[in-house]
Formats: sequence, C-alpha cells, structure tokens
Amino acid sequence: MSLKTTLMAAAAALTLTGVAQAGDITVMEPYARSATSSSVTGAAFMTLVNNGDQDDTLIAASSDIAARVELHTHIENDQGVMQMRQIEGGIPVPAGGSHALRRGGDHVMFMGLKMPLNDGDVVPLTLIFEKSGEMTVDVPVDLTRKPKHGGMQHKQGS
Repeated sequence: MSLKTTLMAAAAALTLTGVAQAGDITVMEPYARSATSSSVTGAAFMTLVNNGDQDDTLIAASSDIAARVELHTHIENDQGVMQMRQIEGGIPVPAGGSHALRRGGDHVMFMGLKMPLNDGDVVPLTLIFEKSGEMTVDVPVDLTRKPKHGGMQHKQGS
C-alpha cells in the first residue's frame, strides 16, 4: 500500500470514528443540534484534546450554515439565572489536557442558520486555533443526544 493510500485510509478512519486532528489538537465526538427544525440558532459540542507540550487556544470558528458563528458560554447572573455570552479571547486548551465544549457550558454557537439542522445531517465547521491553525471538522447533527450522553468526561481547562 502506498503512503498516499495509507494516509487517506487513516484520515477516513478518523472521520468515521468522530475524531479530527490538526497540529497538536484532536477533536473528539463532535455533534451539533438545534432546538427545533425551525430554529434560527444551533450549537456544536465536542471535546478538544491538546496532545502537545504547549497551551493552545480556540480563537474562532466558522461555517457556511450560519450567518455568524461565535464561541459562547453560560454564565450565572446575580439573580441565579444562566445567560449565554460570547467568549472574548477564545477557549484555552491546556498542554497535555482537554477542554469539553458541552451543553450548559462552552460551545460553538450558530446564529442565523441558513438551513435546518436535521438529525443525521453532517455540517462542516472550521475551528481556528492560535497555534495549531485551522481545522475543518465534519460535525454530525444529533437531535436525540441527551446533555451528558455519549460524551467523554473531561475536566475543563482553566
């Protein structure tokens, strides 16, 4: 088997197992969802793993499926109500560690969806890291996954 064939087979295997990699960053178990088929917003969740010896930061994301794509988190206000806010400065991924993007926490937000997110669809998402550069991930739409279902349990980075 040629090197090119071997590399293509390895890339296909990573795609089929829900894993993508760029530089020292690996994306594990990505999925996207929206509340309903007529929603104008949606979100993507995944675990970012930094296999390197230097901290990295997810600084932006983009996708053709939405007018805007932002990095968001949930913050509790003075009245104890959770509110979604855009993250300034990016999402750190510590060297040798991981950071979970999950429901109720940090996530990628799709605003102004140009199409419905239907269960089973696959949407392209480009993640932009400070050190590892750009990575395009094929994110499956999973409308049935429960908030903690099927995700790896990782401690979030600081």
